[in-house]
Amino acid sequence: MSQKQAEQEALKNYDSTKYKTPDGYTADIAIFTIISEKIAAKAPPNMTLKIMLIKRALKSSEGEANIEGGKWALPGGFVDAMQHETAYIAAERELKEETNVEGLFLKHFSTYDAINRDPRGWMISNAFYAIVPEDKLKQRRAEDDAMEVALFDIDEVFKLKLAFDHEKIIKDALAVMKREMLQTTIVRNFLPKEFTLSELQGVLLTLGEDSRIANDSLFFTKIPKLAFVEKVVDENGVYQKTNRHSYRPSQLYYFNDINVDASIYF
Repeated sequence: MSQKQAEQEALKNYDSTKYKTPDGYTADIAIFTIISEKIAAKAPPNMTLKIMLIKRALKSSEGEANIEGGKWALPGGFVDAMQHETAYIAAERELKEETNVEGLFLKHFSTYDAINRDPRGWMISNAFYAIVPEDKLKQRRAEDDAMEVALFDIDEVFKLKLAFDHEKIIKDALAVMKREMLQTTIVRNFLPKEFTLSELQGVLLTLGEDSRIANDSLFFTKIPKLAFVEKVVDENGVYQKTNRHSYRPSQLYYFNDINVDASIYF
């Protein structure tokens, strides 16, 4: 018997009724950004980490009561098997349909399959996240089955009534993002191409207080020695500085193209 014949025979004997199959397959998306607010003419901006959430509509598009309606949630929805969607494609589509945001590079970070995570039945979700500059979210507006779409400080998020198990998903996404920010140069997404050490420090501190980063002496001594950070110089070899956040000029730096695959700051 050939391998193909053996597989065909095995399929004939396969009984799917022996196994419980999921009642639905969804995608959820955690979108993070950092908002900069100028607090003084010659001082670094105040930087705040935020996450984008939607408020679930009270009724579905068919006019029926919506599950977890009125609660805040991550954008997301069901994967359309009839259209042969993958979870990634569904995540892109749902993000556009619910928030009018599109064109983001989404990264998968976990799968959620607890059998009681959704009152409608056994729903398995693939979760994605993105770290983006604020201007990528300027076109956001509530659409489809979302009543509102808004950015929240991380401290505010866990005081909200969150749908399903989205509190856990958000906490997991935060942990993944923090690891990415400290182990790769993804922090460049929140900085000008040429930045000061104070600006870099400010972005990193949005992740939470870290004594190694908050310690100016340690941070400002360590960072210029890193292989992936270089000083900006002009064509004549003159170091380039800026006084956009201070009266005293500060050296400008940039990230080069060195690949990093381990903890990079400390």
